[in-house]
Amino acid sequence: MKDEENDRYRAPALDKGLDILELLAGVDGGLTQAEIGKRLDRSPNEFYRMLDRLVRRGYVTRIDGDRYALTLKLFGLAQLHVPVRRLVSYATPLMRELAESSRQANQLAVFDRGSAVVIAQQEAPGYWGISIRVGSHIGLFDTGSGHVLLAFRSPEERQMMIAENLESGEKPELSQEFFDRLDQIRERGYEMMSSAQTAGVFNLSAPVLGPDGKAIAALTVPYIALVNAKDAPDISGTMQLLLKTTAELSKLAGSDMGQE
Repeated sequence: MKDEENDRYRAPALDKGLDILELLAGVDGGLTQAEIGKRLDRSPNEFYRMLDRLVRRGYVTRIDGDRYALTLKLFGLAQLHVPVRRLVSYATPLMRELAESSRQANQLAVFDRGSAVVIAQQEAPGYWGISIRVGSHIGLFDTGSGHVLLAFRSPEERQMMIAENLESGEKPELSQEFFDRLDQIRERGYEMMSSAQTAGVFNLSAPVLGPDGKAIAALTVPYIALVNAKDAPDISGTMQLLLKTTAELSKLAGSDMGQE
């Protein structure tokens, strides 16, 4: 009786679309229409219109001509949901501790629709510090946060993130050297670079990793040398404090938010 009740409210088209999204979510490199039909044990022709709509709505993209893969649109939508608010609530006391121990400001950013977006920030405890307003959209290619968000994703996801950025209007020239740098960042676990926006500032950035080892956020300290603060750690000490904080946040993300 229960099965009959469930069947009464079936939505075949919706089920078909969700089947495609769930299938592609577990596949690297995408699938052809024929492969999708085979894996779902249906005729490939059944999926033509659904795939066309998913592509037009931005949830799926075509790669290598005839293969379909997920875009990051679902990931972007997820940023607006409860896990991000929970991430901010978990991060706030740790970011406050980092600011106190480093004597520097810090900010937390996530990827959303082609750029890095600041979702939380903590002021420096003293008179001097660099801070960015919550909600600010910052560069994906010329900031520590952007580099980290790109570095700790798969090559396919990087390309999708870059494509979304290009659609938003920015037209950077990305060399092989840039992609090599992303690989180096991933290998060493952090980014350390001179700010492209403010002289005398170094961006120290590290990832907050989810259960799958991919960056769900980037925590950045815009480091400035404090001349009169004798008890403030130097840039190397600040980096160690930053890495300790992101390790704690990553642990929280894997043990709690990763199950959301």
